[in-house]
Amino acid sequence: KNNAFLCKKSFVEKRFNGSALKKAALWVSFVFTTPSMKIFIGGDSGYDTHFAAIGKTYGPFDLAILECGQYDKSWKYIHMMPEEIIQATQDLQAKYLMPVHWGKFQLGNHAWDDPVIRVAALAKLNNQPLVTPMIGEAVNLKNLTGFTNWWEQIK
Repeated sequence: KNNAFLCKKSFVEKRFNGSALKKAALWVSFVFTTPSMKIFIGGDSGYDTHFAAIGKTYGPFDLAILECGQYDKSWKYIHMMPEEIIQATQDLQAKYLMPVHWGKFQLGNHAWDDPVIRVAALAKLNNQPLVTPMIGEAVNLKNLTGFTNWWEQIK
C-alpha cells in the first residue's frame, strides 16, 4: 500500500565506443517510494540531463545510490567522473548519496579507492552527506548517518 517502483531509462545508445548494438540495449535506473522514503538507484550511466529530469519529476529523494568508479574520460557514456556524481546527486535533489560500484575490482585506470576518495572530498565541499558502508555491511535506511571513511585504514 502506497509503495511504488518505477523503472526509468538511464542510458541508451553508445556502449564501449558503439561496439554494442545501438539502440538495442537499455540501461535503467530505479525509483522506489514508500510512505516514509524515496530512493533513487542508478545503473551504469554517463552524466546528462536525465538526472535533472528525474529529480524534477520524482524528487526530492532521501537517498541516491549512484555508481562511483571504473571511470575514464573516454567512457563518459557509461560511467560518471566523481565530479559528475556530485552534480547528479544535486540534480536528483537527494539528501544522502551512497556511492557504489567501486573497490571490488579494477577496470579503470585508477586506484581502487580513488573514486571514493574523490567523491568524499567533493561531497564535503558541497555539504553532501555520504552513506559509505563497508562492503557487505547492512544499512539501516531509517538512520543513514554514522559511517566512517573505512577505506583510509586499508593499505
